[in-house]
Amino acid sequence: MTESKSPPERSEERFGTTKIPGPAHPRSPWRSKVHELIFEADTPAGRAFDVTLWICIMASVTAVILESVTSIREAHGPALRAIEWGFTLLFTIEYALRLASVGRPWRYALSFYGVVDLLAIMPTYLSLVITGTQSLLVIRALRLLRIFRVLKLGRFVGAERLLRTAVRASVRKIIVFLGAVLTLMLIIGALMYLIEGEENGFHNIPQSIYWAIVTMTTVGYGDIAPQTVLGKFFASTVMILGYGIIAVPTGIVTVELANAGRKGISTQCCPQCAAEGHDTDANFCKYCGARL
Repeated sequence: MTESKSPPERSEERFGTTKIPGPAHPRSPWRSKVHELIFEADTPAGRAFDVTLWICIMASVTAVILESVTSIREAHGPALRAIEWGFTLLFTIEYALRLASVGRPWRYALSFYGVVDLLAIMPTYLSLVITGTQSLLVIRALRLLRIFRVLKLGRFVGAERLLRTAVRASVRKIIVFLGAVLTLMLIIGALMYLIEGEENGFHNIPQSIYWAIVTMTTVGYGDIAPQTVLGKFFASTVMILGYGIIAVPTGIVTVELANAGRKGISTQCCPQCAAEGHDTDANFCKYCGARL
């Protein structure tokens, strides 16, 4: 009688009716500890790390802003640049640890926060080649969005996901709407060129289209204005039309916001791809399938 063998273990688990892949590769203890420290805000150590990081971001952005003031730069320029480089090296080490502590580093690197973390350190290194790029370091302010996790404000994290979902659902409608608006502005610009002509400041159709955009968006720079009675009447019509057009994208996004789900959101990060915005009752990552 042949002995039956148990089937080999598979690298995926079944949760309900959906196959959930296991982790990309085993995580060593040090990586788990680093991930808990850097990504999680539910532990005292993780919360202290995030608060310290938040303070460092604020200080680095302040240093960049102060360096742009001529009098302060002349008096404290070397010190401010030293502070800038110090924070850049600190954030570089932090970014490397974030990549090392997740199971799928490329997934984190291509995420919103991963891109922001990279952009937060690149301007300083680029300044060695291109002078003045260090001013772009103010993009570090985007990292302050992590404060919602630090304060365990899961409802804000959920609101951010809700808004992102609504915007994504509205993209196609808004693109179609913008296409129609651009076509309308082209027609309005051509009509105003015919009505006013070169003698009244509308020297060509592109310039008339510029006037149509400025007028319809209710900006009204006033550098070009109609002079004839017919032109003023036509401009008044365009202004009123502009108010109605501005309300359309707002209505599109509002409808999608009303249709978006409103489930509770936790502050937990995936240990594999570092994704956030999971439901409070989730056991697996909705993006990569790893166990939370």
